[in-house]
Amino acid sequence: MYTLQDDQVALVDAVREFCLDRLAPVAAADDANEHFRMDLFRAMGEQGFCGIPTPEAYGGLGLGYMEYALVLEEIARHSAAWAVTVAVTGLPQIILRTYGDEAQRERWMPGLASGEILGAFALSEPGSGSDAAALKTTAVRDGDDYVLNGTKFWITSGGVADLYVVMARTGGPGAGGISAFLVPAGTPGLSFGRKEEKMGLRSSPTAEVILEDVRVPATHRIGPEGVGFKVALSALDSGRITIAAISVGLSAVATAYAARYATEREQFNTAIIDFQGVGFLLADMATRTDAARLLVHRAASLRDAGLPYALEAAMAKVNATDTAMAVTTDAVQVMGGYGYTREHPLERYMRDAKVMQIVEGTNQIQRLVIARHLKKRYTER
Repeated sequence: MYTLQDDQVALVDAVREFCLDRLAPVAAADDANEHFRMDLFRAMGEQGFCGIPTPEAYGGLGLGYMEYALVLEEIARHSAAWAVTVAVTGLPQIILRTYGDEAQRERWMPGLASGEILGAFALSEPGSGSDAAALKTTAVRDGDDYVLNGTKFWITSGGVADLYVVMARTGGPGAGGISAFLVPAGTPGLSFGRKEEKMGLRSSPTAEVILEDVRVPATHRIGPEGVGFKVALSALDSGRITIAAISVGLSAVATAYAARYATEREQFNTAIIDFQGVGFLLADMATRTDAARLLVHRAASLRDAGLPYALEAAMAKVNATDTAMAVTTDAVQVMGGYGYTREHPLERYMRDAKVMQIVEGTNQIQRLVIARHLKKRYTER
């Protein structure tokens, strides 16, 4: 999409106004102190940020993934950590909308969309990251319940979320033996390990989720047994668009900050942006950022149109996250020693950018996904 509609511009403006008022003033301090503000999350929910693509019938705004990408990009310009929190609480909504039954949707989706419920997605384990189908957490049927046992790693909002979508093994080995379950916080046997001390996204808690004889009713299973891996992959396809959008926000704000500095900073009585070594660097940063945004918008548009988008989402994720890492690194370079200090936000942007190449499937895995799509396309021909 090359131009935005008036209502999309108004939406982005409203998000920017909120972020400047509530988020920007605390982003740096919360990053330094690893502080998560539940009241700020609830406020974002009240503004509708948490339910952008969720149907109005379930408490959302009923907009598309294009609008979702725009909102997340704008939030990420102020705090990538908060953009990730909003994106991850959207994953249970995507899953419930596609695979949940009507009772589950009515019970959980309005709270998730309004921010009254903070959602989390629990797939990764100590021994199954990229090889997610190797997960070992179990869910054993016991009458009208399931009993879950296992440990989940790297869970965004772990320990503070109100609801966890947990992937667990109900059958044999491999993807076909995995099912998905809703596990509310406070369920007996659900506990949390240490909070990770991370390089970036420090105001978004990431923690180990421990399940010890956690009993949930069978009505908390999402879809039939054995579709859990399919549930997880569908969520990750959508999540790759959101991570790409967040990465574009990081690239955009880093480029703007560095360009403004280079315009004001003089050396040898000349603004440093006029030196080709700096000006060309900024030109490439701006160009790569805009190109990444267009790939995100293509993937979001395909999803909104109900067309296949997994390939395009993988492409957008690889490109946007690699771009964010490169652009934030170059932005620090433009500012020299100043960029390396916490007096300026570029070092935070750079730290936040790194994990984008890892989450929602590493970029190495994304390249495998892209290559498989290409193989299928050209084999069919």
